[in-house]
Parts: sequence; C-alpha cells; structure tokens
Amino acid sequence: MKKQIEYVSEMTQFIRELHAQRPHLAEEQRKARARWWDRAPDPALDPNLDPAERQRLVESRVRQQGYVYQTRS
Repeated sequence: MKKQIEYVSEMTQFIRELHAQRPHLAEEQRKARARWWDRAPDPALDPNLDPAERQRLVESRVRQQGYVYQTRS
C-alpha cells in the first residue's frame, strides 16, 4: 500500500514553526485571552474607582429584557 502525502499549507507550517521556536507562546495566548475575553467587563468592580462612582455604576444598571431584539412599542 502506498503512503499518501498529506498537504500542509504555508500558514500551518508557519504556525508550527512559530510554536516550535516559542514554546511559551501558547501560555501567553491563554493569559491574554483570559485578560481580555474570558470575563464579563464590570466597571463596578474596578478597584481604582472611588466608592461614590462605584455605587453610581451599580445603581445605574438597566436589566436586559428577555428577548433583546424585540423593541418596545
């Protein structure tokens, strides 16, 4: 039986070489994703805010309606 040659795109080759040269890259990507995407932004939890501003943010929240695409008439 003849062994088939698997096609590997230039982009895949580049990514594999990049990860081989920088083994810590995957961990850095996970940290960056966690920092920017894997959490809900909540300005009320910002430790740099003064208590009055934090309270204003908490009180000014508006509850989202059940079906967000339906407009109220």
